[in-house]
Amino acid sequence: MITFNNLTLKFLGVAFYNVGRSLTTVFNVVFSYAVLGQTLSVQVITCCAIIVSGFLLGIKEEHSSSTDDQSHAGLSVSGIVCGILASLSVALYAIYTKRVLPIVDSNIWRLQFYNNLNALLLLIPLVLIMGEVGTLRSFRFWNNPMFWGLIVTAGVFGIAIGYVTALQIQVTSPLTHNVSGTAKAGAQTVLACAVFSETKSGWWWLSNAMVLAGSSAYTYVRMSEMKKSNGNGVGNGGAGGGKEGKKTLLVMEQDSEEGPVPKP
Repeated sequence: MITFNNLTLKFLGVAFYNVGRSLTTVFNVVFSYAVLGQTLSVQVITCCAIIVSGFLLGIKEEHSSSTDDQSHAGLSVSGIVCGILASLSVALYAIYTKRVLPIVDSNIWRLQFYNNLNALLLLIPLVLIMGEVGTLRSFRFWNNPMFWGLIVTAGVFGIAIGYVTALQIQVTSPLTHNVSGTAKAGAQTVLACAVFSETKSGWWWLSNAMVLAGSSAYTYVRMSEMKKSNGNGVGNGGAGGGKEGKKTLLVMEQDSEEGPVPKP
């Protein structure tokens, strides 16, 4: 997930990052249908169509802007592919994080330890396969305090991001996490355009708006469908009132998105 995110940023501009990896919600829907066997309503399909249309429009406009402006970095097919794979990875990561949390007694720190240990072990064969041993031997910044300072800082932020991500998935659901991530990417797009003084066309901004609108509409549709399927129980919440209704809705959302959670 992190690898494809970084590769997306490598091949694409920060401003296009939102569109480049905007298909997380779509992959959530696909997995719900293919893996969990959930039926898809017309409203859900419409929301996904809006997101995909925004994605395609963004690609078209990014290509047009790179053709008109020679100083523009240009549209990268590799970046688009990495963005799609990043969306796929984010959707799977959120779902499986929710599923395995009970196995580690819902201990986020323990989950982070296992994740980082797995990443460390997987990194070693990748270094060998990609022929990076020679690069490590000839690396000339091993004794540079600035290098290690940046590495440690990046590691601290990486742990913080991983912890907050797992915490959000734990207390809400993969759906909520992915939607909030889409909103974050939208804010990031606006900030990137301001920081790098990039000028975008109206159609380009429309593509971003379509992605955000489709994701928001999907959230509304899913919440409405879950309320409807639960009948009056969610609205009234029984003796507990609104709080019980919200708890019931949250449980339904989690079960709907991840399927049955395995017992530890």
